[in-house]
Amino acid sequence: MAEELVLERCDLELEANGRDHHTADLCRERLVVRRGQPFWLTLHFEGRNYEASVDSLTFCAVTGPDPSEEAGTKALFRLSDATEEGAWAAVAADQRDSTLSLHLSTPANAPVGHYRLSLEASTGYQGSSFMLGQFTLLFNSWCPADAVYLDSDEERQEYVLTQQGFIYQGSAKFIKNIPWNFGQFEEGILDICLMLLDVNPKFLRNAGRDCSRRSSPVYVGRVVSGMVNCNDDQGVLLGRWDNNYADGISPMSWIGSVDILRRWKRDGCQRVKYGQCWVFAAVACTVLRCLGIPTRVVTNYNSAHDQNSNLLIEYFRNEFGEIQSDKSEMIWNFHCWVESWMTRPDLQPGYEGWQALDPTPQEKSEGTYCCGPVPVRAIKEGDLSTKYDAPFVFAEVNADVVDWIRQDDGSLHKSINHSLVVGLKISTKCVGRDDREDITHSYKYPEGSPEEREAFTRANHLNKLVNKEETGVAMRIRVGEGMNRGCDFDVFAHITNSTPEEHTGRLLLCARTVSYNGILGPECGTKDLLSLSLEPYSEKSIPLRILYEKYCDCLTSNLIKVRGLLIEPAANSYLLAERDIYLENPEIKIRILGEPKQNRKLVAEISLQNPLTVALSGCTFTVEGAGLIEEQKTVDVPDPVEAGEEVKVRVDLLPLYVGRHKLVVNFESDRLKAVKGFRNVIVGPS
Repeated sequence: MAEELVLERCDLELEANGRDHHTADLCRERLVVRRGQPFWLTLHFEGRNYEASVDSLTFCAVTGPDPSEEAGTKALFRLSDATEEGAWAAVAADQRDSTLSLHLSTPANAPVGHYRLSLEASTGYQGSSFMLGQFTLLFNSWCPADAVYLDSDEERQEYVLTQQGFIYQGSAKFIKNIPWNFGQFEEGILDICLMLLDVNPKFLRNAGRDCSRRSSPVYVGRVVSGMVNCNDDQGVLLGRWDNNYADGISPMSWIGSVDILRRWKRDGCQRVKYGQCWVFAAVACTVLRCLGIPTRVVTNYNSAHDQNSNLLIEYFRNEFGEIQSDKSEMIWNFHCWVESWMTRPDLQPGYEGWQALDPTPQEKSEGTYCCGPVPVRAIKEGDLSTKYDAPFVFAEVNADVVDWIRQDDGSLHKSINHSLVVGLKISTKCVGRDDREDITHSYKYPEGSPEEREAFTRANHLNKLVNKEETGVAMRIRVGEGMNRGCDFDVFAHITNSTPEEHTGRLLLCARTVSYNGILGPECGTKDLLSLSLEPYSEKSIPLRILYEKYCDCLTSNLIKVRGLLIEPAANSYLLAERDIYLENPEIKIRILGEPKQNRKLVAEISLQNPLTVALSGCTFTVEGAGLIEEQKTVDVPDPVEAGEEVKVRVDLLPLYVGRHKLVVNFESDRLKAVKGFRNVIVGPS
């Protein structure tokens, strides 16, 4: 009788598997593979090697605290001659001396997560069990059978593997790109993402069922959407929008997800203070990319927050055009969410592809603060019955806005406001380039097209189909040059009279600082022309001067809202125009000293000129990206930095690998907050 087969050790072939599975950055000390694709194992035996005629090898892979074959969280499979489509399998690839090289295959619909792999070797009546090791299984956008399959290598590179990118802010007429370090492959992030799944309420209620359902990116996306905010659970981020961030970190100050996720873990899953929409979206993007789901951050300009699903945002204003009463239904200057790529077997055909997920806590969905995934295609078609949360997302890009002016006698008069269109310039980063891609067409048909009318009719959005009244008098807010933070500048009410009659009215102009979610701050410029005459077929531009001394202490998102109200008492007409203007921050300049070569240290020189008329204190540069040790990420600058003075700091970069890296920088001071900069570093071979 043959002697017992004894396993000496198992080599998880980290280098080869990391290369084959696009997980090399994660595979330095552990095995991380993608489902639906074979990976290598090498078994080293003591004494004698495996013999197919006398030995039987049975493998067991389990995930979760309560694994079961029925739930798909436990798999038993024997060494065989061939793989079986859609099943766990082990196939001998090579055998020499006392080693046996294997190909292990996983189903393309296996639950993702942390697995434990063991082996039972039996020879005749003798048998022994061995622990082979542990591995992490991710979604696989390279595998055609996986629900997250993408057939473009450039898109897989961008939406799964790229660790830095841009998030778009500003206003629809001044789009600003903010660099962000997603850092999904940085040290410890994968474990934090798996921990996030393991503290979600569904896992705590029924761990076996939750782990089983992790086979579906729809389910995982919904869990992540709920767990990035902390409103119902031990989620990552606490949202705050009132500019009181002293007991945490201002949402404007973050430049990456890594620090946020590490803080959450370090503090025992205590919520991190504070987030706003782009921070929630960026952290969700990091988690979903880390788990293998292709994901991108999307920004919608003039985004509606519709609470009652009537697709209508109503503003009630006093006779001066000022909004009365604080209301939660508002138009956000911009709003960010994420899109993830997946099939939707739970829906009708045609709804696969990009799905909108919104982790910013706004409204409850099935009792939880999460939103989506909803097919972007369903939003475009006006199919509001589609799971999940289609009416809310449809309103974000399509709601109608009505302004009511309360007159002296208490009656309400509907004003005309052509300047506010909901759902503009929907933006995301281009694939493989540092440019913006406009994806509005994926959410909306062209305005006025028959397809748009059909979508609105399907969504019962009939008020959008009513022709808007025209009066022959139009007004819009124009801007001049040099709208830089620290400067005085002019804006203009440009009024056109295209009728043969003269019009006389009162013009009220007002500028107020505004946060990106529409909350107004103090006034920083006003003008009241009691009698303004407009000749027939004429145009006029009325300037409004905005002074730095008026806005310097109350600017939050670099945004100022300018409102014009033209009142014609004779015609009982109210004409409203608004525009959000974005003030440019000074440029952060980043120079790389020395030629970037593999295994060579580099120095980054970072500089900024104080654009203000006053000195700055408490100045700090924060840097994220490749090749930095923790102590180098924050550099304090001695006080003061005088008006007009340039400040420079240097940061050492550890040796970088060949390829493209991005350094992301944030500058903070007492009077200049959240100034962002970035620099691509192309590293060549040594």
